[in-house]
Parts: sequence; structure tokens; C-alpha cells
Amino acid sequence: MGEWRVVRAVVVACGLVGCAGGSVTEPELKPTLQSSVAELAAPNGRNLNGRNLNGRNLNGTSMGALVSVNLSGVYAADSVDDPMSSAWLQGSVFHGFNGGREVSGLDFLGARFTGNLGGGQTVELRVDAINPATGASGDIWSYRVSFLDNTDGTWKPACPAADGSALDAIPVSGTWNYKEGVFGGGAHLDDPSLFTFACEGAAIAKCIHFGYRPWATAADGRSLEDHHQACTRMVRADFCGDGTSHTQDGNWVNLYDALGVQQDTESWLLEAEWNTDGALCASSSTRSTVPVSCPNKPQVSGCGQPGHFRTGTLIMSEVPSTTP
Repeated sequence: MGEWRVVRAVVVACGLVGCAGGSVTEPELKPTLQSSVAELAAPNGRNLNGRNLNGRNLNGTSMGALVSVNLSGVYAADSVDDPMSSAWLQGSVFHGFNGGREVSGLDFLGARFTGNLGGGQTVELRVDAINPATGASGDIWSYRVSFLDNTDGTWKPACPAADGSALDAIPVSGTWNYKEGVFGGGAHLDDPSLFTFACEGAAIAKCIHFGYRPWATAADGRSLEDHHQACTRMVRADFCGDGTSHTQDGNWVNLYDALGVQQDTESWLLEAEWNTDGALCASSSTRSTVPVSCPNKPQVSGCGQPGHFRTGTLIMSEVPSTTP
């Protein structure tokens, strides 16, 4: 089985343990790119970010779900009246100026952000714990984040697991379109004033762990941002590039690229070629249980040819001929 590429869907609540008042978690051993990917959720589920595409509703169904977070109006833990004069992301690490002093990293423990809900309302978010990048994790920092539920005045997980416990999140610059079945659905929106808390176990965070860190570059100096977006399409089997997923948790998939981030070690059936807008072409062997039709999307001929990596294909995917 290809390491860090071929995995089966599992549900794991792997994360930080924070107390109500906030804490910094102790460093823990992290899986490398060559080991134990099954400790994370598999790269073939339906979710783009959090449960049901974009997280459970933060404040009731009428409020919508968290779709982005502002980098303006950030308050430090020890500040009540005055927000930071500026804040920004470098990779997955927060930086800012607080009262004329530059702050970064663990200084954001207890910081409060303003989140934007799908219905147009806002919600207060708080960083309760921070897990700095260590060892093989490279530059991936993760955070335990809660939101203030105005209905009862309590803080609740912004990234809840199926059992209600809290999952970690990785901040990623920009936002995503969470609509399904429409032009632009599933697309990444580049907005330096906004970012996304990518919940662990969903596509955005999964693709970061697969090595496609959108803030980083490959060995040849090429940005990995487009590969990350193509990966989110592949993970969700968003063949038509309209935000619609055509897979189920539990399916198997192998992915590889021409950059050396992921290499093909399986002799499986070609599924599709991917770029930022979905599948450039697909074979008859896909994770979908029914035929997928994308009438307005041209198909590249000769699907699966390695030369297509030179003409726009970013990632290729394969599926097993039988269940492993």
C-alpha cells in the first residue's frame, strides 16, 4: 500500500486537549509522510471543511455555518478594548502588532477573531490551545478554536467531531465557496483579508497533510497552492468542479503528481486527472456509484497519459480493481 497516499476512511478525533481558560498543548509525536496515515481521516470523504461541507451550524440552522474569518479586529487575550493594529498569516502561523509590539505564534493563545457565517451574521471565535509545528510536521501549526454561542452564552467547538468533541484546525489563507452543483462551487477564493480554519479530517486539512501546503513551494520552486486546490477536488471526487462530491467515506484512492510530493506506487485502475477546476478527464472506474456526467466540461483525450502533467494536469488518481 502506498504510504501517505492510499488509506481507508476512518473517523479519528485527533487533536489538542484544552481547558476552558485556554492552554498550550504539550508537543506530541507526529506521523511522517512515510508512516501511519491511517491515523488521519482518509483522503476520499465528501467534506470540504468540517462536517457537512462547511462545519456544523455554529448558532442554529438559521445562522448558517462558518465560512471565513477576518484578519482585522483581532483581540489579544489580555486586551479588552483595543484590537491589534494588524494581523496576518505566514503559512499557518499568526503574526500581528499589538500595542506597537510585534507578536506571533504562541502569543495568539486566547486571541479572539470574528468569524463570518453563511447567513451573513458574525460570531466570536477564541483560540483555546495551540499546537506548534514539530519534527516531521514541518510548518503545520494547528489550533483548538471555540465559538461563543449567543443563545446560552457558552463556548463550543468550532470544529466539532461527530460525537461533539473538539477537533483541531489549521488556518489557511483565503476562503472557499461551499455551494454545490453551481459554477464556482468548491473554488478557492484568494482574499488576503480573510482566512479559513480548516477542520482536521476534512478535505482542506487532509490535503495539507498529504504534502500540498498552499503556502509552500515544491523542490523546483513551484507554488503548491494549485496542487492543494486540485487535491480538495480529488479528495471529494468533485469531477465537475461545481462543489458536488461523488464519493463516500470508506472508498480507497491513490493519488500522485509530477512534483514528487506524492508518487505512484500502486498498479491500480486510473480514475481521473485533476486540476483546480475538477477533473480534466475520468475513466469508467471511479468512486462514484452512478455514472458522472459533466456536460459543460470538456474531457481531455487519452486520460492518464504521463505527458498530461506537462499540459495542465496537477494530480492523477487511481482506484483498486477490487476492495483491498
